Amino acid sequence: MPLDRPTHPDLGRLADLLGDWQGEGEGQWAAGEPFRYREWLTFGHNGKPFISCAQRTVATDDGRPLHAETGYWRALPDGAVEVAMTHPIGVVEIETGRWEGNRLALRATTVECTPTAKTVTGLHRDFEIDGDILRYALRMATDGGEPRPHLTAELRRARPAGETAGG
Repeated sequence: MPLDRPTHPDLGRLADLLGDWQGEGEGQWAAGEPFRYREWLTFGHNGKPFISCAQRTVATDDGRPLHAETGYWRALPDGAVEVAMTHPIGVVEIETGRWEGNRLALRATTVECTPTAKTVTGLHRDFEIDGDILRYALRMATDGGEPRPHLTAELRRARPAGETAGG
């Protein structure tokens, strides 16, 4: 979506996410080997009270693609947020949350998997914005239990909303 339109006044704190972000993170699942990744995250808008989100990651050791997801984040009154995300691994999720200062805590209310997808039963995402730094932690469940730590990353704003690649 174009980034050069005026932001909708109801976006609230979601407007702070607009633009391109990049950085590195680390992850581990259960007793598996820890891994590091490079991430690109873009939040765009079209002038309505929602933003689009597109994310992709690659392994830092050899550049192989790791994960991607796309979706939409809707701003609601009083700092509430609704998120609809899709993953190419066959997972679709709906999350809800609320801004508390510069922190956004999202919790999955619905997770659906295609018949051939790996099972995912829960997701928690916690974001913190500190100027041009975006930090997040993702916890995931695959067994119906409480989500466990999976990913953490720190991203820096590579390009603010409305700024083109040429500056």
